[in-house]
Amino acid sequence: MKAIVMAGGFGTRIQPLTSSLPKPMLPVLNKPMMEYIILKLKAAGITEIIILLYYKPDVIKKHFGDGSAFGVNIKYILPDGDYGTAGAVKKAEKLVGKDDFIVISGDLVTDFDLNEIIGFHKLNNSFGTICLTQVEDPLQFGVVITDKNATILRFLEKPGWGEVFSDTINTGIYVFKSDVFKYIPEDKPFDFSKDLFPSLMSRNIELKGYVAKGYWRDVGNPVSYREVFSDIFSNILRLETGQLLHDVKHAKVYCLDDCSFDESSVSGTVFMGRNVRIEKGALVVNSCLGNNVSIEKDCVIENSVIWDNVSINRGSVINNCVVCNDVMIGKNANIIKGGIIAEHTEIGDNVTFEKDIMVWPNKHIESSSILSSNLIWGDKWKKSIFEGGKVVARTNIEMSPEMAAKLGAAVGSVLPKNSYVILSRDYHSASRMIKRAFLGGILSAGVNTYDLKLATPSMAKWRMKTLGASMCIYFRQSNISSTDTEIIISDGNGMPIDSNTEKNIERIFFRENFRRATHEDIGNLIDLSPRSDEYINNIYSQIDLDCIKRGNFKIVMDLFNGTGSSIIPNIMTGAGVEPVVINAYFDEKKLSRSFKSINESMSQVSSIIKSLNADLGFIIYQNAERLQLFTDKGEALAHEDVVMLILKLLDMTAAKKTKAYLPIMMPTVFDFGLENVEVVRGKSSGLKYEFLNEFDFIGWDNLYMSFPRYAVCPDAVFNALKILELLSKAGISLSEVKATIPEYYYAHSIISCPLNKKGYIMRRMSEDAMDKDASYVDGVKIKFQDSWVLMIPDQFSADVHLYVEAQSEEKKENLLKEYISKINLWLSEE
Repeated sequence: MKAIVMAGGFGTRIQPLTSSLPKPMLPVLNKPMMEYIILKLKAAGITEIIILLYYKPDVIKKHFGDGSAFGVNIKYILPDGDYGTAGAVKKAEKLVGKDDFIVISGDLVTDFDLNEIIGFHKLNNSFGTICLTQVEDPLQFGVVITDKNATILRFLEKPGWGEVFSDTINTGIYVFKSDVFKYIPEDKPFDFSKDLFPSLMSRNIELKGYVAKGYWRDVGNPVSYREVFSDIFSNILRLETGQLLHDVKHAKVYCLDDCSFDESSVSGTVFMGRNVRIEKGALVVNSCLGNNVSIEKDCVIENSVIWDNVSINRGSVINNCVVCNDVMIGKNANIIKGGIIAEHTEIGDNVTFEKDIMVWPNKHIESSSILSSNLIWGDKWKKSIFEGGKVVARTNIEMSPEMAAKLGAAVGSVLPKNSYVILSRDYHSASRMIKRAFLGGILSAGVNTYDLKLATPSMAKWRMKTLGASMCIYFRQSNISSTDTEIIISDGNGMPIDSNTEKNIERIFFRENFRRATHEDIGNLIDLSPRSDEYINNIYSQIDLDCIKRGNFKIVMDLFNGTGSSIIPNIMTGAGVEPVVINAYFDEKKLSRSFKSINESMSQVSSIIKSLNADLGFIIYQNAERLQLFTDKGEALAHEDVVMLILKLLDMTAAKKTKAYLPIMMPTVFDFGLENVEVVRGKSSGLKYEFLNEFDFIGWDNLYMSFPRYAVCPDAVFNALKILELLSKAGISLSEVKATIPEYYYAHSIISCPLNKKGYIMRRMSEDAMDKDASYVDGVKIKFQDSWVLMIPDQFSADVHLYVEAQSEEKKENLLKEYISKINLWLSEE
């Protein structure tokens, strides 16, 4: 059997550690990661090895040569382009020949027994075997589910939490028959998980999954690199280094004979390369030191990784850091909490690092400097700034003006020069401050900016479309937390920016690799007036105003002190509606509302409707995107009830066949049986504008709805008028429409679930669904004869959402209790 080692990645996510080294060559206990893979292949009896190169190939060739120094025979392939994982492997077809072969990444750290994986493959005579393992956070990997015979049933590459159905993931280790090359195209980008595996399964070619036991870590970012060493120091992982073990009083020291240290200067587990000098009075705890490292007295080095040719002068403290090659650190430096210092950097005396500071190569830091990224992100933001096209952070702490300027520069850097964006905000003073700081950053990248100032998100997106801008960026106070500011970034269609754009912005932000325009190319700032009249006329053009006026509606509206308070009453009166309006004034303190305050407002609206004998009522929330509906009897309607009402009204009034899109978690009472409305089901996130634009109505969740013939993005003002139009056409009251909807029993429960348990919970739910009628469109949905249950992990918080629908209250409650009990049981399992 031959082996193909994948060693071509750029290592973008782990920069600046990969500034001068390809990721497989990052040192682990003073050996390149890939060296352990080569030795592991040799131990499995595989000596014919093909290494696929791309980024910095000469570094790898220089170290491994022809492989003879490692007891193997190595051949190299350098593709002429980026062909994806499977496409690159295709280049090795002639060297592999007719034998089975194993594919393994060169940037893994693992103690898996490769003989076990290969033996499983041969025992099952498998066409292809995917090595699997179970992890706490499966989001960065390909999730896989198998049946009891280890046959792969389903997999999904790098899912969102709503798509996760297991914690069992693809490790990037595969064993194939050579026939697999027939299914990989030549000279074309082709990926294993996205392309090859779905292609094979569509042809009914069976793939097996082997769940390996032991340690496995994909070293994808600086945090995971440090965690490898943490696992070594904790004896979770053991690697053979070839160094001698010296048991001293307080430590286990692995080193060669040319190291100099005092027993009192080491503690825990310490690894040393050649020619290490630790002066008496220094202390090194649970750390790895490379070659030619000198540490002067009074220094403290703890839980850190020091590469080669590093000098650390007297009194410096380094904790939980990585220091790359050829670095000089002056006296009394304080570098703690996740610092990374890239090669050829000189740090002066008395320098202090704030948390998680990265220093890129060839920097000189003057003495007594205090390094701060001006962004002190908490742990929850380590992996991502964004939450569904939105940045949420504490005002003037995490979301400081400095951070906003950097974020603006990062956003501008992903856009073409001289492109146009539109910026707008609510009336909170923090939103104004953050927007102005952001504005400076985006102009610095050569992007032109329309400044709309105060407007609702819907107004801003409408102006973006009329102007042909590339993005709309909106700044607002959080609806539910008075300490948080939100920045919402929408693409040219008004949709949340996609995950690829988010990642590109994040990569530039964290690397600080901003595009800086010359003094002649700095973006232009263009002030805009809101043009409220044009926005209102646009709404009126999409509504049957005469029909609404014939309805002669009296309505109660709570505007929640929102940004649209000054124009919404005028919109309603202009449509011939008699509005009774409350909370239609600006108040910064009321832009955020507690749940208690919301409930009090709902009770107040209900009372006013009943006392004034009004036709219906609305709450239009702060940003004029969400809409709460009340019947003529003062009943506050849940979101799912509003969606069902609109479906019924559309069916009653439609002159032609219409299409509605509902997320998979919405009630199914109207999936069939409507004469004029076709209901289409699917995911609640990651949807494309072109797809959604084909529908007449979208019933989002959490009080969001939209009518794409007007706009795909929600606009509560338009939605309110549309509901009035439909009611007028139907000629009946809201409570009468509600009475025509078949009874259904629906529940939604939110269950707290630690982030590291989400994948496990989804796997247990998938196992529970194994012998049942199940769907995996969004989460895991199990269908019974007259009911269903759906579990979806929250995309961002430590929760899972449980949805239940049944044909009786008793059945709904029993099903809800059953699965809450199951989830709590699974959470208690180790």
